[in-house]
Amino acid sequence: MTEEIIIAGFGGQGVLSMGKILAYSGIMEGKEVTWFPSYGPEMRGGTANVTIIVSDVKISSPVLHEYDTAIILNQQSMDKFEKMIKPGGTLLYDPNGIIYPPKRKDIDIYMVEATKTSVEMGNPKVFNMIVLGSFLKIKTVVTLDNVEKGLQKSLPERYHDLIKLNIDAIKKGQEIIEVVYSCRN
Repeated sequence: MTEEIIIAGFGGQGVLSMGKILAYSGIMEGKEVTWFPSYGPEMRGGTANVTIIVSDVKISSPVLHEYDTAIILNQQSMDKFEKMIKPGGTLLYDPNGIIYPPKRKDIDIYMVEATKTSVEMGNPKVFNMIVLGSFLKIKTVVTLDNVEKGLQKSLPERYHDLIKLNIDAIKKGQEIIEVVYSCRN
């Protein structure tokens, strides 16, 4: 199993930390992992993306030109990365900030209302964990136990009291994901 993933959105949405948690979770599971971030100097408010590869075999390069899965969190990223998903691949997006939803008919498309749900949960900072939970519902590349270990590894110790909240957000994301289009029908 090899899963090649791009997570893309605005800086401040937790794009890079979501990728880091996923990467650490893969390491905890004994898998081969790459984490390759890309962001502009403006960071917060500018575009940011991260490529993660989780695999059972050695990874030859972290540089990819097409992806098995794209997690898209803003329109600029949709415009850039929708066309880079492999046929038969997966696109997961939050509709907040998406003006033109995905149109492809050769990929599976899922939506998660993570922005709205994070506000309803009383903490907009768990937005990225809701998205991560939705991803893990459709692509079980790592277990929830290892995600918890990944959170412990990637979060500074002073924030370990927030791990339960993050796990709750992941579980919520698994509950609220919606199928928009399936290319398998």
